[in-house]
Amino acid sequence: MRPPSDVHHLLDVHHLLKAFEGRPAAVSAPAPDPVNLPMIRHWCEAMGDTGPAYAGDDAIAPPTMLQAWTMPGLSGASSARTPAYDELFALLDGAGYTAVVATDCEQEYVRPLRPGDRLTFDTVIETVSPRKATRLGAGYFITTMMRVRAAGELVGTHRFRILKYAPAAVQPPAPVQHPEPASPTHPVRPTRPRPVINRDNAPFWEGVAAHKLLIQCCTACGTLRFPWLPGCGRCGSPAWGTVEACGSGTVHSYVVMHHPPFPAFDPPYAVALVELAEGVRMISNVTGVPYDGVRIGMSVELEFIRVDDEWELPVFRAQSGAPEGAAV
Repeated sequence: MRPPSDVHHLLDVHHLLKAFEGRPAAVSAPAPDPVNLPMIRHWCEAMGDTGPAYAGDDAIAPPTMLQAWTMPGLSGASSARTPAYDELFALLDGAGYTAVVATDCEQEYVRPLRPGDRLTFDTVIETVSPRKATRLGAGYFITTMMRVRAAGELVGTHRFRILKYAPAAVQPPAPVQHPEPASPTHPVRPTRPRPVINRDNAPFWEGVAAHKLLIQCCTACGTLRFPWLPGCGRCGSPAWGTVEACGSGTVHSYVVMHHPPFPAFDPPYAVALVELAEGVRMISNVTGVPYDGVRIGMSVELEFIRVDDEWELPVFRAQSGAPEGAAV
């Protein structure tokens, strides 16, 4: 039986784990495929990257694909892995640290990769941290360093860190307190799910509370962005301001949700991708028409609706000038 996941009862095996530092996890392992144009094209399509350097006769691979060339595939099986890596994970599993989550990575690019490059890589178990208590559960941070080569020449490095942990016990949610008991004739509606609010998007929700739809604007290059992010996707600057949306938009795309049913929602209902007049797009609901009356190209106008005693959300009301076929 696996030891309980409480931090006070788990075995602290750090003194055993330290012996794995410096041991190889892969030695001169060949990448499954040479660098190739189809993988580059699929990557760029998935990432929405239209950089001209990644197409044509002189194409190079996007630098961030460095790890992709060395990955074994969905099965996860790799003949290149050394026994040390499996022994490390077996030791942690046996001590109760059975879950894993990737935490961060650092990459360094020495030279561009081009179609036809055949890669090999060496990986070393660089460090194993002392046991740490985290929100996910107690565990150890394991850092590996991979060096990638083409024809013996170093082309990049990839430092990867994971947390191998014992999942913390999940506390049952507190019962929802309703002002009135439910009845067959007056059922209590479940509370609408709350968004995750953090330091990156808190000003957006402060704007919503003031009935303002705020769009981030990079103060370095002027690019507008939505949803809110900590940095500009065009120039990388972390500096930003806000622009208040005028509230006009059009339905760029939409889906009608039938299943599965979620508490606090009444399917079927339409979820739309709305293109604002300022040029950014956001996901929201369309009001003023039934779910089957939403159409691509429909003109919409911002409004704020109260979903419960504590929460308001920005939605978009269909305008009377909607395209033919839209119910109004």
